Amino acid sequence: MVRHLLSLKEYSAKEIEQLINNSFLLKKLRRKGIRIIPTLRGKTIALIFEKPSTRTRASFSVATWELGALPIIYRRDELQLIRGEPIKDLSRVLSRYHDAIAARVFKHRSLEDMAKYSSVPIINLLSDKYHPLQALADLMTILEKKGHVKGLKLAFIGDGTDNVLNSLIISATKLGLEIHVAAPKEYWPKEDVLKEARENVHLTEDPIEAIRDADIVYTDVFVSMGQEHEREKRLKVFLPRYQVKRQLLEYAKPDFIFMHCLPAHRGEEVTEDVIEDKQHSVVFDQAENRLHTSKAILLFLLGNLLEQGIFIEERRS
Repeated sequence: MVRHLLSLKEYSAKEIEQLINNSFLLKKLRRKGIRIIPTLRGKTIALIFEKPSTRTRASFSVATWELGALPIIYRRDELQLIRGEPIKDLSRVLSRYHDAIAARVFKHRSLEDMAKYSSVPIINLLSDKYHPLQALADLMTILEKKGHVKGLKLAFIGDGTDNVLNSLIISATKLGLEIHVAAPKEYWPKEDVLKEARENVHLTEDPIEAIRDADIVYTDVFVSMGQEHEREKRLKVFLPRYQVKRQLLEYAKPDFIFMHCLPAHRGEEVTEDVIEDKQHSVVFDQAENRLHTSKAILLFLLGNLLEQGIFIEERRS
């Protein structure tokens, strides 16, 4: 049976922990100079981008290449999709050429259609609803900085319908993380997301209530790609109450970490001094960990990490 990565709903807590553990191992090897692990030599990965991308395109392309596979990038305007070719046809064709298809799309339904008709793994590089690779990198970063996940409090301030938050709710709560969301009521997470982790998610309109004694403070842009027509309305709703600034962070624990998946709109959802705070901000560690978690999911879906000898190499070092 072909496995996909669409939302992390389809992954157990044990599998998520395995992916994160493998990500740590891959990071350790890379830090030792072992960058090229040709486990996937001879394979090709299709990378489809309907939306612009920096971290996702860079990290996933490098991850693919360092595992020995060839990344082939397709922009939407380079595909027959712009002339009306159905997703189901594109999926069936590309899955006969490539060993996996990774796609960054406007609508999550596009990924579901790809998975329905593909004979190879489909990997969500971002959709309007979920961003599972970001959530995996976030969990890795939390574990790296805090030593554990279970029992920690994460305060998410801003847009509660955010795709990264959706994936964090689905994945992090499986590992025992408490998530407190501060957002205007009309921007609270949707019911289909909350039902996955109702006991571990707490909703409020008050940022101070959410952030009080938080171990992790997280925010994301107020206006995502595809929402530009709502910009004026959204900024009026979120500013200034939901901006993460130093005064608000005084309610968090003294050793809190600040997270943002980037790119950040400095001066909107977060102030410059917060994102540049060398003591608390871990945003660039998050960005780096996107590389290692990308490798881990590729190996999980396309190759067996243990059988390919990576652990043997680590034991020798």
